[in-house]
Amino acid sequence: MNTTLNQTENRTTGASSNGGVNSAAANATQMRFLTPPANIWETNDGFVLQVEMPGVNKGGLELTVKNNELTITGRRSGLETQAEVVYRESRPFDYRRVFDLDPSIDATKITAKMEQGILTLTLPKAEHVKPRKINVTD
Repeated sequence: MNTTLNQTENRTTGASSNGGVNSAAANATQMRFLTPPANIWETNDGFVLQVEMPGVNKGGLELTVKNNELTITGRRSGLETQAEVVYRESRPFDYRRVFDLDPSIDATKITAKMEQGILTLTLPKAEHVKPRKINVTD
């Protein structure tokens, strides 16, 4: 199966090249991210990418496209509390996911919508790759 969206490696800020062992100073500034689950559908006009990021609102989103890489970062709000945590199943990290975009996707026309913790991106195909009907003349 050929796909035009590929997940690239997850990245953490401050990671070192020595097997992930960082100095104490680097550990203090290292950002940790959760990889949110994603679903991708292909339509006639492009692709739909849905990413689940509970606790993230529109203001906490950062979407960038650079060098055919789509980076999605979601910052959760309201995770800090003054009370002592007795039990916690959720991890208090933000979200990040990176996808390689195929050149057939028109990155200048990507749209995004955030609703109830679900980010939906529409990634349209470039006009030159869409099927078109050719009329036959007499």
